[in-house]
Amino acid sequence: MDKESVAIKARNLTKKYLRGSEEIYAVNHVSLDIRTGEFVSVVGPSGSGKTTLINILGCLDNPTSGRLSIDGQDIFDEGKTLSERQLTRIRRNLFGYIFQKFYLIPTLNVAENIMLPFTFYRKDGAGENVARLLHLLGMEKRKNHLPGQLSGGEMQRVAIARALVNSPRILLADEPTGNLDTVRSDEIGRVLSKLNQEEGLTIILVTHNPKLAQAAHRIIELHDGHVKI
Repeated sequence: MDKESVAIKARNLTKKYLRGSEEIYAVNHVSLDIRTGEFVSVVGPSGSGKTTLINILGCLDNPTSGRLSIDGQDIFDEGKTLSERQLTRIRRNLFGYIFQKFYLIPTLNVAENIMLPFTFYRKDGAGENVARLLHLLGMEKRKNHLPGQLSGGEMQRVAIARALVNSPRILLADEPTGNLDTVRSDEIGRVLSKLNQEEGLTIILVTHNPKLAQAAHRIIELHDGHVKI
């Protein structure tokens, strides 16, 4: 891992909402660097701002204020942001997203679900990448199965493959084992570690699972929107 290369740089990121006349800070002046190839876990109690933070870092949400740069490119800078077209390109080219729910299409088989991102744009070598991911994630023999024929762990593997099919540099995972039992959670933890070690992926993982969090190089703890020092 190149310790001098910063994948994500955040400075004083803030996200606030109004509840009547009250200001609620979901993210409160968060500053952090995430290095290229680093595996980071974000932990904290419910309502601490974990999902809001990861959505901002992944360009799925805009901060109220602060600065964010990704791979050296300024994304948000004190109220100024890129156009929606530019943000869409960044999401498509730089990020892969995994969520607690699998969001698989029940009428499509495993390979077809993995190919879904290419429904909206074409990319050379997509078929070869699907085959590579099926092998990497141990799903080759299940590629023609429908989601209803898979276990929870297998469905999450398909969701991971779909997140990786566009060859992202950064993988964001928001409670990816929240719907899985302990055995399946451990399985997904091993998959994420393998992707980080063998593929060099930068991974940001939000989790309530202490054992899963320990798989990361570094743990960032949030409380009331603040990074706990």
